[in-house]
Amino acid sequence: MSEKKPSGKYTTVSIPRTLYTRIQKLIEGKGFKSVSDYVTYVLREVVAMHESEVQEEPFTKEDLEEIKKRLRALGYI
Repeated sequence: MSEKKPSGKYTTVSIPRTLYTRIQKLIEGKGFKSVSDYVTYVLREVVAMHESEVQEEPFTKEDLEEIKKRLRALGYI
């Protein structure tokens, strides 16, 4: 399934009507202007959480080879 790139600042995402209604009730009096604002907030939090879990390796392959070379020179391996 291919998706088109959004052409403007915003795009539309469909959610089930029952979920929309539940979110409307959930955000009443919570400071969100709309369901869209709340969903955007939640998605930003989820994406940030997943991005923070993605950690790069602390060393490149070249770094590891250099470390091994130095350890060999020192007689540790």
